[in-house]
Amino acid sequence: MTVLALSGICKDYPTGEEVLRVLRDVDLSVEEGEFVGVIGASGSGKTTLMNILGCLDRPTRGTYHLDGRDVASLDDDRLAVVRSRSVGFVFQSFNLIPQLTVLENVEVPLFYDHVRRGERRGRCLELLESVGLAQRLGHYPPQLSGGESQRTAIARALVNRPALVLCDEPTGNLDRKSGEEVLALFHALHGAGRTIVMVTHNTEIARAIPRVVELRDGRVVRDSGRGAARRVQAEA
Repeated sequence: MTVLALSGICKDYPTGEEVLRVLRDVDLSVEEGEFVGVIGASGSGKTTLMNILGCLDRPTRGTYHLDGRDVASLDDDRLAVVRSRSVGFVFQSFNLIPQLTVLENVEVPLFYDHVRRGERRGRCLELLESVGLAQRLGHYPPQLSGGESQRTAIARALVNRPALVLCDEPTGNLDRKSGEEVLALFHALHGAGRTIVMVTHNTEIARAIPRVVELRDGRVVRDSGRGAARRVQAEA
C-alpha cells in the first residue's frame, strides 16, 4: 500500500516582485512499512517538504495523496482532521507540555479526538511501556532526561495509530548515547511495520536508514530506493 505519493510538487514564496521557488517538481512515493531518510544542505527544501508531508503547509502546484486521500485540495478543517489522525510528529525540541505528566502528554491527541478515558489510558500505558517509560508516568517534562523526553514524544506521535510518522532531526538535541537509543527505537518501530520519514543532517544516521532521499535546490537528486542517482535538471 502506498502511504504517500507526491507528483510534481512545487512550492513558491513571493518575495516582492520576485518568486522564491523552494520545491521544484518533486515526485516521491513511500510504501507502507518503509523507513526513509531525507537529507540535504541548508536551504535545500527539507523543512518545506516536511511541512507539506505533514499537512502543515500546502504546495503551490502538484498533487499529494496521503493514506489514499488527495490532501492538497482539502480545506483547512478537513486538512486538520487528516493531520491529526494520519500523521504522527516527532520534533527535535520534543514539544512536550511542561504542566502535564508523561502520561497526560501522550494522552493529548486522543483527548482532542474524543477517545474515551479508559481507552486513552490503555493505549498510552501500552505505548509508554513499549518505549521504556512505564516507571515515569507521573513525572513532568522538566524531570526527564533528553532521551526520556524524546521517547515520550515518540509515544505521543504513535498514540493515534497514524499511517505516517514524520521526524524532524529527532536526535538533534540529544547526547550521543541518548541519540543512539532513540535511533534504535525508530529501527524497532520500522521492524514492527511503521512507516517513517526522517529529516536529518547527520550523515551517520542517514547511513543507517534503509532508503535515503537527497534534496538539492528544491529537487530530488538522489533516491537510494529508486535506483541510480538522478542529475539535477536545469531550470527551464
